[in-house]
Amino acid sequence: MKISNLSGMFGFEAVFPAEGTTPIVDAYTSDLLSDVMAKAVEGSVLITIQAHKNTIAVASLIGIRAIIICNARPVPDDMVQAARDEAIAIFRTTMTQFEVSGLLYRELRG
Repeated sequence: MKISNLSGMFGFEAVFPAEGTTPIVDAYTSDLLSDVMAKAVEGSVLITIQAHKNTIAVASLIGIRAIIICNARPVPDDMVQAARDEAIAIFRTTMTQFEVSGLLYRELRG
């Protein structure tokens, strides 16, 4: 699965699409950024409600190429700009983290 599939397959809103051909190898769900730094792997999608530019900084550090913001949280302009600077895609959905995690688990682990 590629980042570009996130909008089409699941209906996530592309706040900042970045490079859509990047493959997704895993997903990680957490709102604690120190946990993400310790456990997420490169090539993952981060599933979270943390909609701020520090989330982009952590994603960049690890090599996460896409973030899904759940519960229709607003995404501030400074987060979008940071995502643009780091080429990290941001998606938003009304779904909960549990729902998104289930969808991606099924797709990635089939």
